[in-house]
Amino acid sequence: MRVTYVTAGAAGMICGSCLRDNALTHELRALDCDVLLVPVYTPIRTDVENASEQELLFGGISVYLEQKSGLFRKLPRFLTGWLDRPGIIRRLSAKNSIEVEAEQLGELTLSMLRGENGNQRREVKRCISWIRQRARPDLVNLSNLLIAGFVPALKRELNVPVLVTLQGDDLFLEELTDLHRPRVLAELRRLAGEVDGFITFTDFYAARMSELLEIPREKFHVVTLGIDCGELSSVNRINGRPPTLGYFGRIAPEKGFDQVVDAFIRIHGKNKASNAHFKAGGWLGDNKSDFFAAQQTRIESAGLKENFEYVGSPDWQGKLDFLASIDVFSLPTASREPKALPVLEALASGVPVVQPEHGIFPEILDKTGGAVLFSPGDSESLAACLEDLLGNPEKARQLGQEGREGVNKACTARHMASQTLGIYRKFL
Repeated sequence: MRVTYVTAGAAGMICGSCLRDNALTHELRALDCDVLLVPVYTPIRTDVENASEQELLFGGISVYLEQKSGLFRKLPRFLTGWLDRPGIIRRLSAKNSIEVEAEQLGELTLSMLRGENGNQRREVKRCISWIRQRARPDLVNLSNLLIAGFVPALKRELNVPVLVTLQGDDLFLEELTDLHRPRVLAELRRLAGEVDGFITFTDFYAARMSELLEIPREKFHVVTLGIDCGELSSVNRINGRPPTLGYFGRIAPEKGFDQVVDAFIRIHGKNKASNAHFKAGGWLGDNKSDFFAAQQTRIESAGLKENFEYVGSPDWQGKLDFLASIDVFSLPTASREPKALPVLEALASGVPVVQPEHGIFPEILDKTGGAVLFSPGDSESLAACLEDLLGNPEKARQLGQEGREGVNKACTARHMASQTLGIYRKFL
């Protein structure tokens, strides 16, 4: 079986979708499935071995310039092709030169979704030519519907089944302006009719996207989200330190960083004798620097500067060290999160988690155990749950062990790949 998996890069950021798609590719190959993982817009960035191709489809710079300049659209490829070299885009991404704010991308998104009828029609032809000549797939899988503008032309030219894994399209849609949101949604619904099937990680998200995209529920297939538990399963807690709360994810309000800060301050305000520490890690974009500075000011104003540490966006070993240094984990997303890789990684390393009772969390944590759920957006409830576990290390240890066993049983990357392969076979 030859599969072309098309995934959207996230500039210089390590994003959950890229990590998930990368892990899936490794495991599908281990199951003798011939998979090409091909990035669009920018190269993907991972904290483990990168399984993606060097080829880049719909290079972010070319896509942008084709949107903005009629002259650029007329230039021959031999004059513009160098802009799509992964090294060029990677260097610009590392400098935060490529912004990915959804609210600024309305017109560009519409043009991309229109495919052959958009400003990037030349890139559509190049994409299909590369897939036909280099990949020669039996099946194509996309990482989201927002990059599916080329699908009608692809199906006409190659006549192969196309699947789309939905893992946050609705969140992008919510960030668009009132002007662009309904127009983008109309294009997404049109393209959804061209797709043969959809993959989600929970029944909750399948139902949500079925309603949003006006697609029959039977076109959805649920695959349990999984991670590589190998090294995570051998993480041991570092002894001789204060009880520590951990947060790992993009430093942003939609991921709930400010909620964790509020809960941490509440814990110390309620219990003056508390010596709990707070350790945070994850991507911090330039556009969120003011937000992060405001949270730091709140922590310092509460007299907790020495109790807080931000470790940046570490590599894989740095992530393992981070997980070994915390006792409780929380990523209290404000939005109804469709995936939760950092939560599974914490559980796999034996750290209990405290998560909001919405999105993917109730469904997937019911499979793993090791979690406490609280009312979404309720910082007081979050603080109470965190304080309970930080003040009861044995309870936290037992809950963490339950979560580790649950992830290894139900949420491994191999399990995810086996389910995905079964779905692929249905369409072939």
